[in-house]
Amino acid sequence: MLGIDVGTTAVKVAAFGLDGEPLATHATAYPTHRPRPGWAEQDAGDWWRGVREGLDAVARGHQVRAAGIVSQVNTHVLVDEHLNPLTSAIIWQDQRCAAIARELDGRFTEADKLRIWGAPVVLDASFVGARAEWFARTDPDAWRAARWILSPKDFVAAKLTGRVATDPLSGVRVAGADGYIPEAVGVTNGLNDKLPEIRPPEAVLGHVGDLGADLVVGTMDAFGAVFGAATTRPGRGMISVGTSLVVAGASDVHVPTQGVVTFPPRNDVYVHAGPTQAAGDAVRWWSRVSELSIPEVFADAAEGTPGVIFTPYLSGERAPIWDAEARASFLNVSSATTRADLSRAVLEGVAMSGRHVLDAVEKACDQPIPSLALCGGGARSDLWAQIFADVLRRPIQQLKVHDSAALGAALLGAVGAGLFPDAETAAEATVAVRRTVEPGPDPARYEAYTQVHDALRDIHRWLIQQNPQFWRTED
Repeated sequence: MLGIDVGTTAVKVAAFGLDGEPLATHATAYPTHRPRPGWAEQDAGDWWRGVREGLDAVARGHQVRAAGIVSQVNTHVLVDEHLNPLTSAIIWQDQRCAAIARELDGRFTEADKLRIWGAPVVLDASFVGARAEWFARTDPDAWRAARWILSPKDFVAAKLTGRVATDPLSGVRVAGADGYIPEAVGVTNGLNDKLPEIRPPEAVLGHVGDLGADLVVGTMDAFGAVFGAATTRPGRGMISVGTSLVVAGASDVHVPTQGVVTFPPRNDVYVHAGPTQAAGDAVRWWSRVSELSIPEVFADAAEGTPGVIFTPYLSGERAPIWDAEARASFLNVSSATTRADLSRAVLEGVAMSGRHVLDAVEKACDQPIPSLALCGGGARSDLWAQIFADVLRRPIQQLKVHDSAALGAALLGAVGAGLFPDAETAAEATVAVRRTVEPGPDPARYEAYTQVHDALRDIHRWLIQQNPQFWRTED
């Protein structure tokens, strides 16, 4: 089984046996460009190059029986009818559309949102409608010339198969159980006509001759991780730690909850989830600022003393507070604080952001989640796994396969090829736990962490207004 994951920092292509055993993997990194404060862009050609390199490296020597694809979501590129990009891709971290998003969000009352989306959702800067309106206002020539507005996986899959389609889960806020939501796609003239057809994630999109196998439509990386972490039965949960962090929980009920997304049910099981803005990205930032390598940051953190609180709002925050103007802070710093203490605080701050989302996810589930699977690149760190267990007060399961999104993509491909009846069955047959980490002493700082945003909100907004350089991000 072959899985393709077009992530925020790299394309990963991985091959697995039918039992989920990893066989081969390849990653191709690419940059994120930040040409203006608050902007974050990528070149769609980098995605395509990474996929081609990964397929050449991984598929060689293996008989590929099934292939699936996932990608970062709320990242959008305009292309013409021949799939030539007309713009840079605006990725999910980009905040240029925040004002437009607030304008669009203000068109809907809470009652409207409950009727249309089933929950008091927030239309934020990554909403495809806000992106479409931004293109229509600032680059009308490109907007008129565009045939499609596509996510990374849909762009790559169309290049591989010649067919343009997406899945309902990747159509965040615009797709529902019956297709596109008229009120959502109607926020911008012409948006509906530029969106791809919707098909199930397990549906075969087309044959890829180089692989000798069919490729399925696939889904967003977070939901690929849901399958790759077997968060497919009520009471199960996961934390995916990549560039951002995603917390998800499964239940047989849906309680509308501010701050998190509830996906349409599969087999009467709802998945409730919330993404943050910076997890691995916070570690990468601290690595640059502290002039430590990533491994050195973790080694440094292991020597640190708990006590400092870090809020990882480096580019605003998504779930559960959805505030593009929030900013990061270190609190409780004294003359005795060391660099190691700050390194540890960064890891703890990301874990606290995860607990903040988990609180909302459990409310949506209407039940506690007794343990959580830890996946993504961050799951490779035993130290971070212990910190997550301590902060979340739950046993944390480190999985045999860290790249759960790639495994989830492969499982969807296997379903499309008829190797499993459904993704839930495939997950039960392939997902395995490597190690369970029990919580240690309670850090006892979480309550303070949750109060920081409200306490500093007005200060952050004033600073941004007075000093626009606070929007500056790494080039």
